[in-house]
Amino acid sequence: MNLTSENSDPSVHPVFDDSKIGMTGVEIALLVIIIWALGFYFLVNSVSVKQTSLGWVGVMILWQTFICTGLFITAHDAMHGAILPKHHQINHFIGSLALLLYGFFSYDEISKKHLQHHHAPASEADPDFHDGTHKNAIAWYICFMQRYWSWWRLAVLLTAYASMHSFLNIAYANLILFSAVPTILSSIQVFYFGTFLPHREPIGGYQNTSRAQSIYRPLLWSFLTCYHFGYHQEHHLQPNTPWWKLPSLQFIS
Repeated sequence: MNLTSENSDPSVHPVFDDSKIGMTGVEIALLVIIIWALGFYFLVNSVSVKQTSLGWVGVMILWQTFICTGLFITAHDAMHGAILPKHHQINHFIGSLALLLYGFFSYDEISKKHLQHHHAPASEADPDFHDGTHKNAIAWYICFMQRYWSWWRLAVLLTAYASMHSFLNIAYANLILFSAVPTILSSIQVFYFGTFLPHREPIGGYQNTSRAQSIYRPLLWSFLTCYHFGYHQEHHLQPNTPWWKLPSLQFIS
């Protein structure tokens, strides 16, 4: 397969043919959203934190974190037109819904910044890159989050939590443990496996125009870490390929 062009505009790439797999892009996207919604409903309404062991609470948090990451990856695929390439409005609606559920993020704002990342990866013009000084994972993550942080978004989230507590009688502990904490952990997961590891400068400097490196793992581990985003050079070279097809593009430079 030819993996030679670096461009985030889906129109310059051949449309991915999802007829060769059992499910379409929109079906997989909706499945992720539905699984998240069912998990969220069950965890905030049916789980008694006081009566549940700490180990099981941890498992539930990790599960919801993984599905939250799925919401973000779904929105990310929508930004590249990979969910429903021939129906842009539906494609973008699904991406907007996923980001809304993820944390009241603006699809247009995130999409603009992400496409800027693709046009100038690992550079001063890249909104996901470090500030040139703080290159370690923790400092880079803080810098990364500051560029997406919004006091308005925090106010909306707090209002939403207060409303669910007051009108739906949902305990704050459940909202914090099964909504706020998974979203924060998901942001760390997305950053570490989708930004820091692929785009940190290797010894000897960057070796390709994508300024990215792929980290190949066993298929299940690749999926669990961040929905195959270890195949990061492949993603930059064929950004309209949906996440579940990235392993099929394995590119050895």
